[in-house]
Amino acid sequence: MQIIEVTGYAVRSAVITMRRTGNPLEFVIFPMLHVASPTFYSQVRIRLKECDLIVMEGIRGKAVGVSALTLAYRFTPRRRRNGLQEQRDELLLPESVPVINPDVTAAEAIADLKTLPRWTYLLLMVAAPVMGLVFALRGPRAFLDEDLVVDDLPSTLRAEMMADDPVEHALTGRRDKRLLDALGEIHAERADEQIRVAIVYGAGHVPAIVTGLMGRYGYRAREAEWLTVLVPA
Repeated sequence: MQIIEVTGYAVRSAVITMRRTGNPLEFVIFPMLHVASPTFYSQVRIRLKECDLIVMEGIRGKAVGVSALTLAYRFTPRRRRNGLQEQRDELLLPESVPVINPDVTAAEAIADLKTLPRWTYLLLMVAAPVMGLVFALRGPRAFLDEDLVVDDLPSTLRAEMMADDPVEHALTGRRDKRLLDALGEIHAERADEQIRVAIVYGAGHVPAIVTGLMGRYGYRAREAEWLTVLVPA
């Protein structure tokens, strides 16, 4: 099963509901793209209103390096003809639902990146703005790429490759661990409550979320609903 589906006419995201036998608590995973159509964000917001708690991605604080990396998706919405928006809390978060953010600080994110070889770190800082310009010029068509496809349970080979990739580890390792620890606390404290806990994180984090909830706490994917992220003109 895919988390993000890319076809010749659209990009879709699978909202995944995970449950554990014997407990009423549900985790609902919303795989996000940080640039999408306004309709996608409005559809996510509607579904978040039905949840009791939101666990939200978002690096806290500011750092020059983090700002450089996010240029990759901040350029694209600036061209109005693209018809896309950057993901923002005000587009997503209903005021009636409490939100927690277990993500890392900007200082922690940069510290992890600086464990990479210096040339790799510098390449990341340079490549992000270039990719942002490419996305802005190509518009939504830039997203119709096989590299965007994300599986919920990667193959053994792919999982091993990702685990051994120092860039992948620097970008997501600490963040995924921090998230899964927070989800574990929610499970320990509220597993017997009839509640829906939304997990709003980038699609690249979702394989670790699905695998972690299944392996650590016994949750299984029970339902999936496709939402259209964008339809290129």
